[in-house]
Amino acid sequence: MQGSTPDANPEPTSRPTPAPASEPYDVAVIGAGPAGLAGAVTASELGLTVALLDSAPGPGGQFYRHPHPAAGATRPEALHHDWPVFAALRDRLAAGSVDRLFGHHVWTVTRRSDDDWTVHALTGEDGADADTDDRHPVTVRARAILLATGAGERQLPFPGWTLPGVVGAGGAQAMLKSGLALPGRRIVVAGSGPLLLATASSLTAAGAHVPEIVEASSYLGYAAHPGVLAANPGKLAEAALHGTAFLRDRVRLRTRSAVIEAHGTDRVEAVTVARLDRDWRPVPGTARRIRCDALAVGHGLIPRIETATALGCATRRTADGTHALALSPLQETSLRGMWAAGETGGIGGAQLAITEGALAALAITARRTGRMPAPRVAPQLPGSSVPLRALRTLRRRRDRMRAFAEAMALAHAPRPGWTDWLTDDTDVCRCEEVPAGRVREAVAEYGARDARTVKLLTRAGMGWCQGRVCDAAVTCLAAEATGTRAGTPARPAATPPPPRLPLSTPIPLGTLASLPVPDATEGHAS
Repeated sequence: MQGSTPDANPEPTSRPTPAPASEPYDVAVIGAGPAGLAGAVTASELGLTVALLDSAPGPGGQFYRHPHPAAGATRPEALHHDWPVFAALRDRLAAGSVDRLFGHHVWTVTRRSDDDWTVHALTGEDGADADTDDRHPVTVRARAILLATGAGERQLPFPGWTLPGVVGAGGAQAMLKSGLALPGRRIVVAGSGPLLLATASSLTAAGAHVPEIVEASSYLGYAAHPGVLAANPGKLAEAALHGTAFLRDRVRLRTRSAVIEAHGTDRVEAVTVARLDRDWRPVPGTARRIRCDALAVGHGLIPRIETATALGCATRRTADGTHALALSPLQETSLRGMWAAGETGGIGGAQLAITEGALAALAITARRTGRMPAPRVAPQLPGSSVPLRALRTLRRRRDRMRAFAEAMALAHAPRPGWTDWLTDDTDVCRCEEVPAGRVREAVAEYGARDARTVKLLTRAGMGWCQGRVCDAAVTCLAAEATGTRAGTPARPAATPPPPRLPLSTPIPLGTLASLPVPDATEGHAS
């Protein structure tokens, strides 16, 4: 769907799963968001055979999430500030020869050598639903892998965060973009990071009232990087657009403040907001209540890198305390033959992801063909009318935007004092209903010194999400109780090293049992 006519450019749909063949694809791209789309279409246009896998029914990822055509939305672009960029990528995908394997839930990747990889996936609308009968295991062989799996939200718990009506900031956007639904009518947006501004803009554009945006950090942190700001004028223009919209809609922006408690019975009815000191501890005497029927809250994003870390790929600690893949100047991971682009290398937004996807595709093509693609056949740089002249053009663009991403991460990094929001009865692990008091007890009474030991003693992180939501909170609590947590404003709160999870998504045991025993030379998660 594009523009104002639902049928103008139909959504690229999945092609039938290809039958097993002796000849693997040149590259398998995992993830059809901005980075994956750019990588897939660029590699295909340069002559490589490409398979594009994604669990969603169509392209776009979380950033370009949009309603299914059956919803009858005539203007999906209204919820996106750069829809034409996605529309151009989608049209290139539809016109090209990429094998589109949507509805494929990738649960692991194995390799026999640098140029012999196998992607394991389950087909179906929900690859983790054990009650469906249309799930089928699928393997896709490739000479190279491009990982573009995006990111998930970071949640810092607080009393009342499990009430109905409390949703992630990204979750609120997903509800609106894909289902044209609002989590409420009077919605407080809170947390930290630029996603809050985008979420509030989308909600107000859809008719919701956002009384306040509650930002834990201060935007003055960007002022420490004047050169980076000057090199990325588009970011300043984007911020100005948000600011103009907030003035028009009378949305108040409160910095150095946080929602420290949500109140309600059947659902959230109000939130308590307090000023924060430089270490994110609530300032006594500043608490006040805001009436609302929904709260959209999130404290940044965390790269989704489980598929890579299961294979042993090296990582780096980012400025905001998360972990991203350590990448070469041409986007290759520490495992030869596996590249990554977009949020897997650090949170940076759609334009950076598109640039990195195209750069990775050029690097893969050079590796596969033994020569750098000629400028005359190189693809158009997404978002630009100037043909790509040299590899360094993409690298300069990538480096410029990556520098802004690092400044952004530093400005919005969570500080260690946020754990002062937690009462002992506040659930930290929602899956297993483990409260903060039990985590503190595991440290103080039973000698736990890290998240793994806390997990063994309390079951925190043993639920459906396998710690993807609560690991950061559990680690901060363990560090606090042992006196090792960060204690200065310049240092972000402690976060766990990336877990080496053997599965990227839950799958039935029967699927594992049906797999052949891997060859002794085949690398796999253990």
